[in-house]
Amino acid sequence: MCWISVSQLKSLLSRAGGFLLGSALNAPSLTSSSSSPAAMETHKTKVCIVGSGPAAHTAAIYAARAELKPLLFEGWMANDIAPGGQLTTTTDVENFPGFPEGILGIDIVEKFRKQSERFGTKIFTETVNKVDFSSKPFKLFTDSRTVLADAVIISTGAVAKRLSFAGSGEGAGGFWNRGISACAVCDGAAPIFRNKPLVVIGGGDSAMEEANFLTKYGSKAYGDESGKGVLGGLKVKNVVTGDVSDLKVSGLFFAIGHEPATKFLDGQLEVDEDGYVVTKPGTTKTSVVGVFAAGDVQDKKYRQAITAAGTGCMAALDAEHYLQEIGSQEGKSD
Repeated sequence: MCWISVSQLKSLLSRAGGFLLGSALNAPSLTSSSSSPAAMETHKTKVCIVGSGPAAHTAAIYAARAELKPLLFEGWMANDIAPGGQLTTTTDVENFPGFPEGILGIDIVEKFRKQSERFGTKIFTETVNKVDFSSKPFKLFTDSRTVLADAVIISTGAVAKRLSFAGSGEGAGGFWNRGISACAVCDGAAPIFRNKPLVVIGGGDSAMEEANFLTKYGSKAYGDESGKGVLGGLKVKNVVTGDVSDLKVSGLFFAIGHEPATKFLDGQLEVDEDGYVVTKPGTTKTSVVGVFAAGDVQDKKYRQAITAAGTGCMAALDAEHYLQEIGSQEGKSD
């Protein structure tokens, strides 16, 4: 439930532009094949983290405190979401420990970022669009950089699927994050939904779970698969009879699944039938030794900021142990 003010947007753009201008001067292990501004820059690092949410930054904090000097690529409008991931699309975050009064999603993400930088994480506001895990060191590519990494942590998250219809979007005339959501657990307890009639759009187990959860807060929870209508009142069409009826509701929740951000991996890691990265149970280890996955990109069940942060910690520790192992076998890593 997030509205970004003009000042916040200007700050975000300024931060991104300023960082990109300065990053080439301060990046560790930096080499360049040409003095031309358009030349691809190459960086070497022990750990490269791809992502910008709680999983990525928790991994960065742990890796940086372990003196691994991680590089983190937070992306720029990757999957049409600003750096910070899905938390930037919500207003009050009330279920993350340490904030008894709640905190805005965009503000907690900024705190994550500052804490990562405090311990020495180098952050690039660029999107990794290609990887090569076929040999070591691993290679990651943006439009302007190549990274050679001994270990990689993938924490690119997953995006909730949404239907597009009149009133479902953001901005003027839209009710997204002002009564329309895609996470009952995240937003269902918000005051605007309490003791109000609510609608869940979806037809699978997750939709039933969302509807059941919402019965704790809303006065009624309807289920519907038509995807028609606008907030404040829905027009629902019976797909069998063709009859159209009106529902007076105050909240609508999409429960039609999520899409993990794994396309850029181009099949180089094992994923399940829904595209989530497969990890070894009890770890963040993927099908490629030295590549780890954390957060919603490998979690199709819980999908919460706090669980993402937990797996981010796990990924950093798994990566640290891996680097110790290869260091003892091959000598000190670059």
